[in-house]
Amino acid sequence: MVVKSLIKGFHRHVGRNVHGKITCRHKGGGHKRRYRQIEWKRQEGVAKVAAIEYDPNRSARLALLHYVNGKKSYILHASGLKIGDEVRAGKNADLQTAHVLPLSEIALGTQVHSIELVANRGAQLVRAAGCFAVVVARSLPYVAIKLPSGEIRQVPANAKACIGRVGNESHAQTKLGKAGKSRWLGIRPTVRGSAMNPVDHPHGGGEGRCGIGRSKPLTPWGKPALGVKTRKRANIYVLRNR
Repeated sequence: MVVKSLIKGFHRHVGRNVHGKITCRHKGGGHKRRYRQIEWKRQEGVAKVAAIEYDPNRSARLALLHYVNGKKSYILHASGLKIGDEVRAGKNADLQTAHVLPLSEIALGTQVHSIELVANRGAQLVRAAGCFAVVVARSLPYVAIKLPSGEIRQVPANAKACIGRVGNESHAQTKLGKAGKSRWLGIRPTVRGSAMNPVDHPHGGGEGRCGIGRSKPLTPWGKPALGVKTRKRANIYVLRNR
């Protein structure tokens, strides 16, 4: 039940920057996709779930909503949400699956997803299949949430979140089955550095199957690959690191 007005074509950059230079390896090709426009900033009101659809651009499924005023939109499918269910957004919404409320109105210990970092900007956090965050503390004007990574972070209390966890929890157990399916998804082969020549990788060369010949692994450009911190600046909103 595809709604054409909510779908548009888009060009995937597949790991290249604006100059066409590869900045992220092992990406390219894949099946042609069309983008589904998702309502990250839910409008207040009541809507009914008309369909649950597949989205090739993300791990989660989508729920198609029909609003009372005739508008249609896509949202992330929350676990347990069924066709025919009614969902509500706004301060008057109940603590039920897929309802959207400000974090200040959500009880401690509640599972939430599709969380705004700034009020009225739209959902930015916890959008992958099977993920959820937990509201752990409230100290106005902020609310502390525990993210799937284990990080505890402060978010403005007037920012909105969706109740429940993202659906399609079994996505992590999906087996591709063959190399060709990786190519359909736009994932190109990964070659080990130790299988290359010394001119191509710091781990390359040697006689037969030998080690990398170094005390610690390096990237193809000679930078340390393990045990080096990549976060440089502290964030005042992070109460506990992941």
